[in-house]
Amino acid sequence: MANYDLVSLALKATCPGNEILLDDKGIPSVMVRIPKFKISDVIAGGSSGTHPAFIVNGIEVPEIYISKFQNVIQNGRAYSLPGEDPKASLNFDTARQACEAKGPGWHLMTNAEWAAIALWCRKNALMPKGNNNYGKDATESTYVAIPTYEYDSSGTHYIGRVATGTGPVTWSHNGEVTGIWDLNGNVWEWTGGYRILEGEIQILQNNDAADSDNSQAADSTKWKAILPDGSLVNPGTAGTLKWDYTADPGTENAGKAFRLNTTLQFKQTVEAPYGSQAFHSLTAADGVAVPEILKALALFPTDSGDHGDDNMWMRNIGERLVFRGGRWDSGAGAGVFAAYGLYPRSYVST
Repeated sequence: MANYDLVSLALKATCPGNEILLDDKGIPSVMVRIPKFKISDVIAGGSSGTHPAFIVNGIEVPEIYISKFQNVIQNGRAYSLPGEDPKASLNFDTARQACEAKGPGWHLMTNAEWAAIALWCRKNALMPKGNNNYGKDATESTYVAIPTYEYDSSGTHYIGRVATGTGPVTWSHNGEVTGIWDLNGNVWEWTGGYRILEGEIQILQNNDAADSDNSQAADSTKWKAILPDGSLVNPGTAGTLKWDYTADPGTENAGKAFRLNTTLQFKQTVEAPYGSQAFHSLTAADGVAVPEILKALALFPTDSGDHGDDNMWMRNIGERLVFRGGRWDSGAGAGVFAAYGLYPRSYVST
C-alpha cells in the first residue's frame, strides 16, 4: 500500500467523514464530507427541498467537501492543513483565485455552503466556539490554542491568530475531532456567491458560486436579486429585497440599526456609517415578506430563538462582498451566523 493510501486510511480510521483530497498537482488538503440534506432538516417548518448548497448549475450533488482548517497559501494555491498560521491580508478575488487555481471543482467556500453548516450547527445545538478573544473564546478563561501571530498595542501584548485546528473540540462545528475548525473567530473568511450592491441583496443561484465558470466579477450577469416571494430576478428590478437603515444613518462613523426592506428609505450618502446589530434581532419592514431562501442562506434568522450573539454588518452604498465567522477580537459577536458586509472586494486586513 502506498504511503498516501496509508495516511488516508489513518485519517479515516480516526476521523470518519474526513478525507485527504489532492489538487491537480497532487498536493493534499484535509476536507470534511457533508452529505446532502433538505431545508427542513435544518429549519423547523422548512420546505422539503434540497438545501441550495447541494445544487450546482441546477444539478443536485450528493455531498460537498469543506476545508477542515482555515487555509494557508503556498505557491498561489490554498490548502487545508493542521497546525498552520492561516493566510490573512488578501482581498476577495485573490482568495477566490487561490482556491480555483487548484483545479476543477476547487473553489472559495460559498455563502450557501457556510449557511448549510451554520444551520446544521444550530439545529443540532452545537454552536462552535473559537478564537474570538485574543487566543480563546469569550466564554473561556484560559488559552488553549497555539499562537501564530502576536502583537503589542499601547503597551499591551495580545495574541491574535492561532494555529489551525489547535483549539479544543468545542471549536469544531460538531464538537468532535471529525469536524470543521475555526468557523468562529481566528480570522474572517471571505465567502462567495453573496454581495450587497447599493443596498440590494444579490446572490448566485443555489450554489452556482461553487463553479468557477460562473463569474463573480463586479459586472457578472450571474448575480441575481431576490423578490419577497423568493424568486430571482435581474438586479435593479423594482421591489427586490434590500438592507435599509431604520433611520437616517447620518455621516458619522458609527453603527446603526438596519432591516430588510424592498425600498431604500434610508440610504447612506457617505462611507462612514454602517449597519450593525445582532443577527437574531434582524427584522423586516412592515408588509415585507421574508422568503425561505434568505433563511436557508443564513441571511435572516429562521425564527425568534437563539442564534448566539453573532453579529451582522452592512453598508448600503457601493459593492460589498462578505466575510464570515469573526476574528480574534470579535468577542461574542463572532460565530457561524456572523456576516461582515462593510467592505469592497479590494479590502485587505490582517
